[in-house]
Amino acid sequence: SKANWVFQFAFAATSATIVAGTLAERCQMAAYLCYSIFLTIFVYPVVAHSAWSSNGFLSAFAKDPFLDSGMIDFAGSGVVHLTGGTTAIFATMILGPRKGRFYDARGNPLPKPKPFPGHSVALQMLGTFILWFGWYGFNPGSALTLGVDNAGSIAAVAAVNTTLSAASAAVIALFTNLFIEERMTGEAKFDLMMLMNGALSGLVAITSGCAVMEPYGAVLTGVVAGWLYLTATSFLIKIRIDDAVDAIPVHFVNGMWGLISTGLFAQPDKVQAVYGRSEHVGWFYSWGRGSADATLLACQLCGILFIIGWVFFLMFPFFIWLNYMGWFRADSLEELVGLDISYHGGGGLGGGDEVKLEYVEAFNRRKDRKKSEHLGANGDGGPSRGHHDVDAATDAYSDEYGQSNTGGGGMGGGMGVP
Repeated sequence: SKANWVFQFAFAATSATIVAGTLAERCQMAAYLCYSIFLTIFVYPVVAHSAWSSNGFLSAFAKDPFLDSGMIDFAGSGVVHLTGGTTAIFATMILGPRKGRFYDARGNPLPKPKPFPGHSVALQMLGTFILWFGWYGFNPGSALTLGVDNAGSIAAVAAVNTTLSAASAAVIALFTNLFIEERMTGEAKFDLMMLMNGALSGLVAITSGCAVMEPYGAVLTGVVAGWLYLTATSFLIKIRIDDAVDAIPVHFVNGMWGLISTGLFAQPDKVQAVYGRSEHVGWFYSWGRGSADATLLACQLCGILFIIGWVFFLMFPFFIWLNYMGWFRADSLEELVGLDISYHGGGGLGGGDEVKLEYVEAFNRRKDRKKSEHLGANGDGGPSRGHHDVDAATDAYSDEYGQSNTGGGGMGGGMGVP
């Protein structure tokens, strides 16, 4: 139906945008276009069909479901968020970190990773609440695609659980980080970044089981999601994987947790209301029945393995190919002046971005040289004077920030280098 098409369009687009955040500030525009097309044509449809179609081998809607249960992923913790998060991991492993983030100009590890804060906490807060509001279209809205008489009741349950999980994760992430910072530095700081990404983690985690959990299950899901976000963020920094917006902890880690939490907390009556069967439910409820049946949990784990394996099988070679063709990473000068200037002709903040003037001038000279060569301005075919100016500026940049396309660091949070 057309309504289902709109839903699937939004889900597929969301999965692709997850990757964009992780690769921010160092990825070529062409690469964004290429991987978005490849992901939404070859990767996402297979995962979505497997989990949601009545003919999908993992689908809980199938007449003969996997292990007589199927994987429950009501609105996409696995299909959307785990798919996008897994893609983001493989992409950033191949692309490498931003220049100056973990390594100095010669490629030596920095004693302490350099923080690259975002340029506007206010805009991030606005974006977080826009996402949170939009989640009520994803989670409760998915009930409307079921075609059942009790869709309104299912949507109401999903809305309540979505709210509780997001709020719980936000509070836990904020105050746990506050406690850790106070113990480590002696300074108590309410970090809004942790609050916002904690809320998103709770939203991702509840997306799988929002329609089949009791409210207490949603709260527990959110609490664990907040802790997992903090742990995963610290772990990525420790192993020197650069995630510009913490999309991997939010979507990959909590996408997995969302599927697992459904295997633990899926309530029998609610599973019956949505899927028409309740032989296999959350593991904790199975204990209450005296059976300790972990069939649903096993299906959830199999779904996690399938999604990660399928994404690896297609996207990992694709990113290697992009990198080999030279279409993946922006060069040193483009990374320094910022992709807004490099690819879109102006700063993201209306021209007020703080970038060293000498490098902006070097970038403009290089652009003018390429334009002149294209128009045949140099009749003898030799390099223009601007060519030497740009080489000198690029060499100076490489001495300060490291060689082009080899990892290292770059611009922080869209504000450039002071």
